[in-house]
Amino acid sequence: MRIAYVSLHWARTKNSGVGKKIQSQLEAWRGMGHEARVFMHASTGEPASGLIEAEVIPYESRGKIQTEFNRIRAARQLVRALEAFKPDIIYLRYGIYVYPAHRLMGIAPVVEEINTNDLTQHEDLGGLYSLYNRFTRGIFLRRVRGLVAVSRELEVSPAFAAYRKPTCVIANGIDLDSFKPLSAPSNETPRLVFIGSPGYIWHGVDKLVDFARRFADVQLDIVGYDALPEFEPLPPNLTLHGYLSSEEYLKVLARADTAISSLALHRIQLDEASTLKSRECLALGLPLVTAYTDTDLDEARFDFLLKIPNKEDNIQTHGDAIRAFAYRMRGIRAERAMLKDRIDLARKEVLRLKFFEEILKEANAQHS
Repeated sequence: MRIAYVSLHWARTKNSGVGKKIQSQLEAWRGMGHEARVFMHASTGEPASGLIEAEVIPYESRGKIQTEFNRIRAARQLVRALEAFKPDIIYLRYGIYVYPAHRLMGIAPVVEEINTNDLTQHEDLGGLYSLYNRFTRGIFLRRVRGLVAVSRELEVSPAFAAYRKPTCVIANGIDLDSFKPLSAPSNETPRLVFIGSPGYIWHGVDKLVDFARRFADVQLDIVGYDALPEFEPLPPNLTLHGYLSSEEYLKVLARADTAISSLALHRIQLDEASTLKSRECLALGLPLVTAYTDTDLDEARFDFLLKIPNKEDNIQTHGDAIRAFAYRMRGIRAERAMLKDRIDLARKEVLRLKFFEEILKEANAQHS
């Protein structure tokens, strides 16, 4: 197959979880004998050296109205680039519709990846963008040939099920072989680490601050946030590291006994996920605290996993359990062999390619 991967609006970097996932998918598809290329419609700003391998169609962000005109101009160029590539199938990562991206569906069958419930998540973008998304999301969803949902919850969500598209559930995966496990530190006082980005309410950073205040005998490192002014003064056992390169945050992770994933998915009405940062931490060997149903791991009963409820008061009700887990995990690392069949990307890409073939077969049958 000749596969085009399309990413809208965002520059996908080598250091980001999404960027690493896309690059690994590209390499996996090529390794299985397919021709594959990424087409990235992205705002300017990131240096080219930091981007994943892709044909980049850039646009400049300059005020809301001018930015939208620039987006449209770049989307036209994106369509022309896809026409020149002549793919057999297009894999589209969900993004807010931009004119005239619907023309992609006239080039080849499109399979769209659903990573979240956009109806709730995009409310954080403000009323105007949220309303625009609600009015335009069907332009893609009515025209695509199939959906790949990263969770069973999204597969059955009315937000997507209403469109009655063939849907395959494939949780986020990670190339385990590309990560070298970190040795367990020898901490007398356990260290927990969280990696995120500012502005996402489902991270539950406020809960992390609350946890640090409640348990002064546990050290907490937060990567990706350089300030939390609304929670000043911060407790002395909480350290903010700001944005770090992969090399820099590996040093922070190497000192940690346990990683903690997002604590507040309930704030965007989700209960199931397979976050990329959590998989990266597991690949590096860190035991993990989750506050949601993990699509791949929920039925696993591994000692290095702790699941707490996905509720607003989960720190109040389960803070003691997190603290005890952190102490128990000192000197212990996650068993990668136990994770291989669950989160490794290679197996997932075989399933994805099989779904592509089914979509192509159906599309060809309709045209014959």
